Amino acid sequence: MQLRLGLSLALSVFTLAGCSSLAFNNGTLDYKKTTDVEALKYPEGSMVRPATPLYPAPSVDPLAIEHAPNLENKRGNRFALPRPNEEKNDSVTETSADSTNIARPQLLVDGNQNPLLKVEGNSATIWQYTLATLSSLNHTIVGQSKNRYEVTVKVDQQTYVLRLSSVGSSNNIAVFNADNSFADKEKAADLLAQIYQNWPA
Repeated sequence: MQLRLGLSLALSVFTLAGCSSLAFNNGTLDYKKTTDVEALKYPEGSMVRPATPLYPAPSVDPLAIEHAPNLENKRGNRFALPRPNEEKNDSVTETSADSTNIARPQLLVDGNQNPLLKVEGNSATIWQYTLATLSSLNHTIVGQSKNRYEVTVKVDQQTYVLRLSSVGSSNNIAVFNADNSFADKEKAADLLAQIYQNWPA
């Protein structure tokens, strides 16, 4: 009787503890070990329609990978999202005085309702992150200014100019047309939202 009771008690404790606390490797980090696969080759002379990938894998800038968040548990064998409290503490300790430490971007609008992306921190670092994010989005960079933080990109066959302007540690990224007028508000908001969502820091 005592053996049955002890066995059932031990089983219930193990069940309540759950497998997650034991941190077994469940394969959720296998994506980090993936390698490039060679494109499918068809035999010569075969009548096959050319195949284009429906969802091509984007080319990711090494800077974006280097600054990507580490989503692993403490043992490093399972995928784990950070706790909300940890994220809040990290954002509080950020200081814009440090040239390598920048705040998360914020989507805003100016007085004329033109969308802006506001980022606190060092302008040069923010511009590097902006270019890395554009590269990860696979937008074609047509040209880049040598004198100021300005880049010309092609999005859906439309050319836009992204410009970073700064006052102190506060920086704003805005989207313009090629003639220096503000871009269409919806399209500019969409492009800035893509940058915001894929920001590497």
